[in-house]
Amino acid sequence: MGNPKAFLTVPRVEAGYRPIIERVRDFSEVEQTLNSKERQQQASRCMDCGVPFCHWACPLGNKDPEWNDALYHGEWETAYKILKKTNDFPEFTGRICPALCEKSCVLYHTTGEAVTNRENECAIAERAFMEGFVTIEHPERNGKKVAVIGGGPAGLAAANQLNYKGYEVTVFDRRAAAGGLLRYGIPNFKLEKKIIDRRISIMEKEGVKFVYNADIDVTALPEGFDAYVVSTGTPQARDINIPGRELKGVHLALELLSQQNQVLMGEVAEGDVDRVTAKDKDVLVIGGGDTGSDCIGTSHRQGAKSVTQIEIMPQPPVGHNPATPWPNWPVILKTTSSHEEGCVRRWNINTLEFLGEDGKLTGVKVQPIDWKPNPEGGRPIMVEAGEVEVIKADIVFLAMGFLKPQQPQFADNVFVAGDAASGASLVVRAIASGRKTAEAVDKFLKKQ
Repeated sequence: MGNPKAFLTVPRVEAGYRPIIERVRDFSEVEQTLNSKERQQQASRCMDCGVPFCHWACPLGNKDPEWNDALYHGEWETAYKILKKTNDFPEFTGRICPALCEKSCVLYHTTGEAVTNRENECAIAERAFMEGFVTIEHPERNGKKVAVIGGGPAGLAAANQLNYKGYEVTVFDRRAAAGGLLRYGIPNFKLEKKIIDRRISIMEKEGVKFVYNADIDVTALPEGFDAYVVSTGTPQARDINIPGRELKGVHLALELLSQQNQVLMGEVAEGDVDRVTAKDKDVLVIGGGDTGSDCIGTSHRQGAKSVTQIEIMPQPPVGHNPATPWPNWPVILKTTSSHEEGCVRRWNINTLEFLGEDGKLTGVKVQPIDWKPNPEGGRPIMVEAGEVEVIKADIVFLAMGFLKPQQPQFADNVFVAGDAASGASLVVRAIASGRKTAEAVDKFLKKQ
């Protein structure tokens, strides 16, 4: 640890976002970056704790103190090599991870200002690409083949690790390009798709084969492979069954997000599809998570007249929540870059009915509710807490999460990874699952 007092003398500084008036006019990434000197100063704040809880909290087991120390000393290549040992795609997680490590940082629990691990990680990854630290590897082949069904983060991580272990890996994806929700769900203003393309290009050069527009039935897997990794994600979004659901203007969130990304990538032309657009409309987003936030930011960029977001759960507290003490994940109010761009946010709101005229949505009937403890334990009981009202809306986006897929009984040489196994979760957990699955495949095939 080069500067043992830096955590006392250097305050946490985040790179922040581009100005709102500028960023809402395009879909480029909103997050800015610090210069190299400032980034190294931020890395110096890592305390090299006796018990670094960041290791424990990160699903990948990233060695934050080690690469932060290398970064502080200006040893960017060493920092990347340390990072690469545990994380296949730091350029992804450095942009979109909620940074579980930071909520476990000793500085977070003592001063409220964690080390900027996520931003540091992204800076290391980008410097690695810029300086040529990311090199093409040519693993020695072992003569066995593995098929990966689904090219999302879990599938890509499994494919990457299996390729390094010497297997011939083929990734089958039902879409026109790999990435899963990284490509077709997360907006460009959080993760530009050229970042994914760059990594896919490296994987191809290292020997991984990609087959696109291949909608594989997992009960009839392609022949000719020694093992299979099923990483098909969670394709079924949670819907809402209330009167008026059939009205034109009521959409699942991914109908908006996926189509907008396809338009930006040139996969579909704007005039060739029935556009799901918020332009000049009063928008209502149902669901308070990250997907809902993505709908808000996309709606602003499409030219929405107004945006409202409702959530059925209570508003969490700001800063600290005594109901979720360490080591639980702190359930506190999260204000994203999209929220900052303008949005009415309401909590404890139940959706009752979609209203319309001539088959088109005009509003949504909602009611304030409250939650009371269940005397029998378990889920709290929802009770009415206010008068029924109507929120004016020309378009609604349902962002209420995804249903855990039910997998069939597979043969011994078929392994399930990522959201396909666990249900919807974080990208960092999907990558970790892909890596773990690759180890299981390798162990299995070595016994054959």
